[in-house]
Amino acid sequence: MTTPLESLIASGTKLWLDSIDPDLVATNRAQGATGATSNPIIVGDLIKTGRFDDRLATLMDEGFDDETVAWQVTNLLVKEAQEVFSDVHEKTRGNDGYVSFELDPLLEDVDCKLSTEERAAQYVELGKKWAAGQSNRMIKVPATPGGLAALEELAAAGITVNVTLIFSERQYQAARDAIWRGAQRRDSLDNFKSVYSIFVSRIDVYTAKHVAELSEAAQGMVGIVNAQRLWQDNQAFWADKKLPLDQEIIFASTGTKNPNDPPQKYVAALAGSDIQTNPPATNDAIQKIDGLTFERAVDQLPPQEVLDDIDAKVDFTKMEETLMEEGLAKFADPQKALLALIAEKRSTLQAAK
Repeated sequence: MTTPLESLIASGTKLWLDSIDPDLVATNRAQGATGATSNPIIVGDLIKTGRFDDRLATLMDEGFDDETVAWQVTNLLVKEAQEVFSDVHEKTRGNDGYVSFELDPLLEDVDCKLSTEERAAQYVELGKKWAAGQSNRMIKVPATPGGLAALEELAAAGITVNVTLIFSERQYQAARDAIWRGAQRRDSLDNFKSVYSIFVSRIDVYTAKHVAELSEAAQGMVGIVNAQRLWQDNQAFWADKKLPLDQEIIFASTGTKNPNDPPQKYVAALAGSDIQTNPPATNDAIQKIDGLTFERAVDQLPPQEVLDDIDAKVDFTKMEETLMEEGLAKFADPQKALLALIAEKRSTLQAAK
């Protein structure tokens, strides 16, 4: 009998895991997942389990400071996940099987004094460092002014980029155009691959709070409509480029935030193409629904009256500004928490000697 996740993959969706927990990577790979992504929250949660204390102790004994320990353990965990998906990367000739590595979120901290140009230079330097020698690693860069300014150089340098924290058409198009400019500076486009992470459910949290006047049919649908439209834009842009590899949308933030929504709400609406990075809890909940089958829906927009209501009432520029402000706090704070956690671990591990 076909499982729900198997039917999702059969619909045309590539399933990536929103975790690099080695156990979850193995479980989800067995369920059909073909990639994964990481961030400081995921790494911090793994460290809290105590399962990686030996690795931390080894790194600390080698004299690394807390920041270096954080990046070294992240690098090790991402590498292990890459090994699990390396067969996918080989079989698809570089079209799938990636694990995303997020660059330093503290470059977007409110206290960071660097200019946009200086942040961009840091993203380029770090991108080259953490991509070196890694065939199936994506370098994750946010669609902030500094991140966007780095994309052309990163793409020109042959680095595979995952542009994250995208909420709007403006961000997506700026990212895509910069990456394409950079890609055309390469000697060859044979290995050119890029993905664009569109955040979905956070948009519906925003409209519930800030656009309460939406009709009942439109409320809770803006995240889906926004993602579907950006997917259409992406399909149209790359259609005539004749590239060997797909340039894809990642549908991110697909876990529901409204307790009244079924767990498969976003997964079902965006099924049928490109990539979904689903939280482990979402995949688990979906797998438990007997008889659930997914069919292609990503190209099926809601009725015109719903679209008209959304377009009349949602200020997408204001939405982007608000969500980016919130998103950057969620982006930088977990890195600070990770560094604090490692400092705490250092004290605990040293005291235990």
